[in-house]
Amino acid sequence: MTDTALPVAGGDRIREVARGLVRRHRGELLLVIALHAAAALAGLVGPWVIGRMIDALSSGTAGMTTIDLMFAALAGAVVAQALVTRFAQLWSLRLGESVFAKLREDFLATVTSLPLAVVERAGTGDLLSRTTSDVDAVAQTVRFGVPRILVTGMTVILTLGAAFIINPLVAPAILAGVPLIALSSRWYLKRSGPGYRRQLASYGRLVGVVNETVEGARTIDALDLAPVQRVKIDRALAARNAAERYTLGLRSVWYPLTTLGFLLPVIAVLLWGAYLSGQGLATVGDVTSIALYAMQLTGPVEELVNWMDRLQVGSTALARIVGVAEVPTDRPGADETPDGAQLEARGIRFSYREGVDVLRDVDLVPRLGERIAIVGPSGSGKSTLARLLTGITAPSAGTVRVGGADVMRIPLDVLRQHVALVSQEHHVFVGTLADNLRLAAPDARDSELEEALEAVGALRWVRAMPDGVDTVVGSGGVVLTPAQAQQVALARLVLLDPDTLVLDEATSLLDPRAARGLEQSLDRVLEGRTVIAIAHRLHTARDADRIIVMRDGRIVESGTHDELIAMGGEYGALWRSWQAESADDPGA
Repeated sequence: MTDTALPVAGGDRIREVARGLVRRHRGELLLVIALHAAAALAGLVGPWVIGRMIDALSSGTAGMTTIDLMFAALAGAVVAQALVTRFAQLWSLRLGESVFAKLREDFLATVTSLPLAVVERAGTGDLLSRTTSDVDAVAQTVRFGVPRILVTGMTVILTLGAAFIINPLVAPAILAGVPLIALSSRWYLKRSGPGYRRQLASYGRLVGVVNETVEGARTIDALDLAPVQRVKIDRALAARNAAERYTLGLRSVWYPLTTLGFLLPVIAVLLWGAYLSGQGLATVGDVTSIALYAMQLTGPVEELVNWMDRLQVGSTALARIVGVAEVPTDRPGADETPDGAQLEARGIRFSYREGVDVLRDVDLVPRLGERIAIVGPSGSGKSTLARLLTGITAPSAGTVRVGGADVMRIPLDVLRQHVALVSQEHHVFVGTLADNLRLAAPDARDSELEEALEAVGALRWVRAMPDGVDTVVGSGGVVLTPAQAQQVALARLVLLDPDTLVLDEATSLLDPRAARGLEQSLDRVLEGRTVIAIAHRLHTARDADRIIVMRDGRIVESGTHDELIAMGGEYGALWRSWQAESADDPGA
């Protein structure tokens, strides 16, 4: 999967988001700017007082009272700066948290509404890196970068203004480092943006490869794929290393040049000020004050330059986060309402790549309450058909309808009340069992949760847990077995109560004994509903009202178990093969 699977927002979009955030937090932003301005002004008093003190002592006009007043003013300025800075930083952090909270809420809302097909095509690496490392990078920028940029920017502007007020002839020397800093920064910024985009994308690829290796460790070991997977990891690491080395090389050029740019103003002020002082155009106090301002600027300018670098990472991460919102919806104009529960698929064709059909001319119209089992060899299109029937993916041709409405034009929350998919993958979220169950029915009472658990045969082991339905499960809590986790997923379906269930090998990842127990739970859940089951074990297909056999993306046989056995065709061959395997492995 490439790093272009999910879009990256352009500069115009990022600026639009930034302007929107500024408008939304205009009041807090003005308060923060005012506080930092006051802190910067208090910081300018010290060098000015020292300069005046030097001039007074040089001219012999300073008495002890004058010196005492100047020291008092200096001490007062330091105390005032400390107090104002504290409140300025406090409000800056509050502003940063408010802005980041809004960004995070918008991003999570966007991610949870992404089309599932898009998420699956993107893979785990790209989306996971955006929700972790990219969010962290933006958090650092918003929480600390924006406040510090405000502080340093305000300090630089006011310090330069104070220098020109003290002596406009000496003050221009304080700008001696500007050309070097500006030119080196322009060179750096032109190259760092693409470099950081490449760096973040390489991290996404690495996360994806490592994640799939961990999740598929048993399969990799069973098929002796470790050397192949190691090569993939090495390539991802090499790409990550190359991206890191590129941006590091840019910084190794930029940092020394900017450091030299910080030193030049102090040297220039002293040399130029000494000349002007000799000409009677500046006092020693003027030169001292402006030299101190130049030294005082070193910290803020260096911090500003450093944040420019980190701002590149933050803006690139923000572009990746905001870019997720640019994924087009797969349900444009979702305004149709089903009239009934009848599911029908007619003339279905589907291809992942143009010209290569995975499904061809598939028609499937189950009767209400009918149980249909779909069987066939791997790659025959069974799971793809399940995705189309539940509206996860749109067909390339043909229609899938529920109650006469196109499944891709039904609002998703309405569609899931009519047809839902149960896959072999299930997830237990961190939280209580009750929280996990209420994902399907947020307003469900505890008694309703227990009824759903009873329906799937899980209530006994739930009651045996430390806190019943209030037991914390998932990472950091009680770890459920695969069978228990699947029962929780089925209990969610009971609470959701859809008219039609599509089961895509829902028990294939469990051992046969656990699977048979879970299938008994399924029977209770499925009672009275239309069921379309992708059958992995043929004994589950045998009891279906109708069995459909698929091969090469087509329905090649349809009938009851006895009818298909009597035909002696595809299903008969599959049944004989499965019986032979079961005889060799009684637990299958």
